[in-house]
Amino acid sequence: MQRPRTLTVRVDALARVEGEGALHVRVRNGQVHELRLEIYEPPRFFEAFLRGRRFDEAPDITARICGICPVAYQMSACNAIESLFGLSVKGPIRDLRLLLYYGEWIESHALHMFLLHLPDFLGYESALHMARDHPEWVQKGLQIKKAGNALMARIGGREIHPINVRIGGFYSVPSRRDLLEHKEELARARDFIVEALRWMAGLEFPDFEEDYEFVALYHPEEYAILEGQIRSSKGLLVPVSGFEEVFEEFQVPYSNALHSIVRGRGSYMVGPLARFNLNFPQLTPVAREVALSIGLTPPVRNPFRSLLVRGVEILHACEEALRLIERYEPPDRPWEPVEVRPGTGYGASEAPRGILYHRYRIRADGLIEEAKIVPPTSQNQRRMEDDLRKLVPRLLSLPKDQITWRCEQAIRNYDPCISCATHFLRLEIETG
Repeated sequence: MQRPRTLTVRVDALARVEGEGALHVRVRNGQVHELRLEIYEPPRFFEAFLRGRRFDEAPDITARICGICPVAYQMSACNAIESLFGLSVKGPIRDLRLLLYYGEWIESHALHMFLLHLPDFLGYESALHMARDHPEWVQKGLQIKKAGNALMARIGGREIHPINVRIGGFYSVPSRRDLLEHKEELARARDFIVEALRWMAGLEFPDFEEDYEFVALYHPEEYAILEGQIRSSKGLLVPVSGFEEVFEEFQVPYSNALHSIVRGRGSYMVGPLARFNLNFPQLTPVAREVALSIGLTPPVRNPFRSLLVRGVEILHACEEALRLIERYEPPDRPWEPVEVRPGTGYGASEAPRGILYHRYRIRADGLIEEAKIVPPTSQNQRRMEDDLRKLVPRLLSLPKDQITWRCEQAIRNYDPCISCATHFLRLEIETG
């Protein structure tokens, strides 16, 4: 098949997503001449309307930014404000925060793997179409997701936008008996994901690798999720307070979401692939063993294989959740008191999609004077564009529908909040 001299890929709307966006690609003579991942959703102004609110409102307000990963926003907000106030939450309260966060990882990763990304690999236009031929995997995926949602509801008060998180801890805490009720469901989810990983390892993954700069939190004692230093595969190791010194945000004319780069170097990747490659030794022994048995040996540089890496993280989360539940004893009180002081606090945690950074400047009366939030999808935007620049020229010999399919799949590798839809690409090819 002769390559067209000019090819235009136009995505007018990314539907069924947390956000609104489009994709425009123009190829001339086999090279990408123009590429834009356009985020046209109107600005939501969360940073602006946090100004003048009390510091203890930040976890509840920022949780409304995302319906799938609200815990990430709550934890990053708590980390930032507690660091300013000199509070370090430990013991059972910290365990409960990890459990809540593991619940979010499980439900978010399961949703993406089984309902949004797996259909791409099997050739179905949606999970509903896939369910006709593979009902068992849809059902097991939903049961895994249910286990995560149940943990979020138990600790956070509800599955969507939890209401039980506060600065210093929680408003109330579950009993040991309450948490023990989740063991059977989590153990079943653990077994299901191991089974799914061994099956998914046999799928066909496009041959595509890049020399990414992976960026993730690092914690010396655990697979970082709740806190840590910022580490990269190209030598960075900085405290969270140094985030803005290392990473630069800037506006592009076609997007209402800021792009982010490593100063002086360019795009980088956050998310499961980055965490896996940087922190592999800190996964649970079973998670490491299963990963190696299905061919996931760090460094994994093929973004399409992130489907499997998310499954490994579900396995890790299930095992760690079971371990924390087994040792749990309720704390003497559900929160630690804080002493308000003026200044600037910095915090980050590992959302399912990658590092989520918060900064707050707080006055002596406890009111927020300034807020800055950098979500993982924003950080990955430039990297997604770079992937497509490399990928599209390799696809030009394929039929139009296959080019469309592969571009869609490549975007979904990142599980961005703007590309969870099916049937969202419209392809136009101009030849001349």
